[in-house]
Amino acid sequence: MSNVEDFLTPEEEQEIVEAIRIAEKNTSGEIRVHIEKTTSIDAFDRAKEVFHQLKMDETQLKNGVLIYLAVDDHNFVICGDKGINDVVEDNFWNCTRDAMITQFKQRKFKQGLVDGILRAGEQLKKYFPWQEGDTNELSNEISKG
Repeated sequence: MSNVEDFLTPEEEQEIVEAIRIAEKNTSGEIRVHIEKTTSIDAFDRAKEVFHQLKMDETQLKNGVLIYLAVDDHNFVICGDKGINDVVEDNFWNCTRDAMITQFKQRKFKQGLVDGILRAGEQLKKYFPWQEGDTNELSNEISKG
């Protein structure tokens, strides 16, 4: 599978966008998914670049979470901004990654993403609950590179 457009069906993409909407419903936090074919640099470094390109580092409370996938590399990174990283338990991102890997190994990519999104949303809700006047600062759409 070498085509980013073939990684998820349009229906699966919409289910992921809906999971983001649900996850963000009770939080001021922001979740994005970025999918690209490959990266020539370390996946975590690339995720940080994408995080910046998507302006995720500009959220008011520094509580953005990016799920970055390099499809052909079979690699993904969960990247949280300073606000969320400062408050979640030390093993949170590893537990979320492991839950996603369980689904990915079964080639259930959509379900793995949904699971990761919903887990991130629970943590965001816990530490950054929605308050009157909160706005959706970033698009919920999947970005592709």
